[in-house]
Amino acid sequence: MSKILIVDDDDAFRKVLCLLLTRMGHEVTEANDGRTAWSTFQAQPAQLVIMDLIMPEKEGLETIQQFRRNKAPAKILAISGGGRVDARDILRVAEQFGADKVLAKPFSSDELSLALKELLPDQPAGA
Repeated sequence: MSKILIVDDDDAFRKVLCLLLTRMGHEVTEANDGRTAWSTFQAQPAQLVIMDLIMPEKEGLETIQQFRRNKAPAKILAISGGGRVDARDILRVAEQFGADKVLAKPFSSDELSLALKELLPDQPAGA
């Protein structure tokens, strides 16, 4: 079982992802924006952070930089539907900013499971 932090401003998407990851056997914490992500991570460290990129308050790219600047040991899976820009473009930037892997929204549970196996090789990915 891995500890995973989900950072996403879309409450419905975050709840569904939380439920899916919990069913896969992971322990999940949540933050609804980049502004609260770091304090949530400090209070409950995780092996993986699933980070949405387009959020109000503090965007995911800036938050990824904060995690990397503070040498957080967690892997980061950046996710985005793109919003006003092509998701592939912003996801490429996320990799340059330190994301370990990226997924474009919407993604399937199989795609998520494969990403988890890659990022957390010693942990069960479930599904």
